[in-house]
Amino acid sequence: MTTTNAATSDIVSKLWNLCHLLRDDGVTYHEYVSELTYLLFLKMMEETDQEDCLVLFKAPKKGAPKEQINGSRWSDLMDANASDRLSLYKQLLQEYSRYGHGTVQEIYANTSTVITKPSTLSTLVEEIDKLAWYSVHREDLGDLYEGLLARNANEKKSGAGQYFTPRVLIDSIVAVMKPTLDDVIQDPAAGTAGFLIAANHFLRHQNDFKALTDAQQLRYKHGTFYGMELVQDAHRLALMNMLLHGVEGGVQFGDTLGEQGTRLPAATLILSNPPFGTKKGGGLPSRSDFIYPTTNKQLCFLQHIYQGLKPGGRAAVVLPDNVLFDSNVGTEIRRDLMDKCNLHTVLRLPTGIFYAQGVKTNVLFFTRGLSDKGSTEEVWVYDLRANVPQFGKRTQLTRKYFADFEAAFGTDPSAGRDSLNKRMETGETGRFRKFSRQWISERGENLDITWLKDDSAAANAVHSEPTELAREAMVELEGALEDLRGILAELGEDMEEFEA
Repeated sequence: MTTTNAATSDIVSKLWNLCHLLRDDGVTYHEYVSELTYLLFLKMMEETDQEDCLVLFKAPKKGAPKEQINGSRWSDLMDANASDRLSLYKQLLQEYSRYGHGTVQEIYANTSTVITKPSTLSTLVEEIDKLAWYSVHREDLGDLYEGLLARNANEKKSGAGQYFTPRVLIDSIVAVMKPTLDDVIQDPAAGTAGFLIAANHFLRHQNDFKALTDAQQLRYKHGTFYGMELVQDAHRLALMNMLLHGVEGGVQFGDTLGEQGTRLPAATLILSNPPFGTKKGGGLPSRSDFIYPTTNKQLCFLQHIYQGLKPGGRAAVVLPDNVLFDSNVGTEIRRDLMDKCNLHTVLRLPTGIFYAQGVKTNVLFFTRGLSDKGSTEEVWVYDLRANVPQFGKRTQLTRKYFADFEAAFGTDPSAGRDSLNKRMETGETGRFRKFSRQWISERGENLDITWLKDDSAAANAVHSEPTELAREAMVELEGALEDLRGILAELGEDMEEFEA
């Protein structure tokens, strides 16, 4: 770990420990992160010399010149009397929501504080200001913020990180997909923008940004990253996270599975971990461009992703096992995917890497074809699930576990024919095997392919926590329920009476 990383981790720990102050004021873990980010964002804007974004103006009367609103910066909170800080803070939240410029107004939309004691807010402000910000390089302040989000996701009491994507998995996916400055990069289930931030990191380390023209810099900042997030708190965090990493806007607040999703521009690279489960209320998505409507959210997101790729565009998407074997509409969607895209790689992920331990997941890597038929000739499956450690607090998931996969994947992010020809078939005893499109078709388009004997499976089943086994059973049952819903829909039955 570098010195900078050590300093960053130290500040993250100190920030997290401040939650004890808020707990005394009756603030929950989930509320704590939101509350802290409102304040932390103001402080970080000061540290990164971006406070010009926080200047507020209002026009008292129509046609009258705008007047600047004073008292809108971190220093104003620090200069205020301790007893007055809470009222000033409440006023700031309202004014940013009403008069903030662009992204800042979006960040503070509909915000309010749950802090009730002036002394709590005052102490929190003073403790944040005392932290050794000078020990962290300015370009790493965004990483510090992201570290706080990860800490919250790993806090089981909060429940906020049920399907938080581990950073090491995101970094591995980005590494093999190799974003370029020419890419239009999208995450239709952006969350707090983890995939987009990782792609930004990759690009900044691979390119000399000082050599870019002003036009190129502007295009990068405003025209490279796009996404959508349904949960307003997560959307707020995504905007903050991106702005602190030098990228503005791009992530819209809305439902990708509704007509809003059609507003996302066609992309050359899509990276995503869509939410698991069925659509709220069991209803079908309101998108009119889905050929195969279904209540299964992952199958809907998968359709959005391969339909939203430009010809030659590439994607990597995290999906649960049921997407690989669903025998109803899932079969049609997988067939459509393999017709329109070259589904060249499936990575079977270890269990236990998400908060919901029993959920079994995969990463599907595919490239949009130049035609809508016969794009997939073979699918390579890399099994990183069988005979690997049970990850958790004792055994941490690290980047080293993905090293062999990254090497086997190859250097071509689009996995063209020359690249696939160079891949090594490891046979019955290895982790990487090739399966023909015809063979997959003969087994009903089922991509849930295994061949390795998992010697750890029995032990894991014996020692698994009951809650983990229950979660796994729920995922399997959701797939079965989706099949039953499809049958009822085909029979013309009214679904509302069954959902009641």
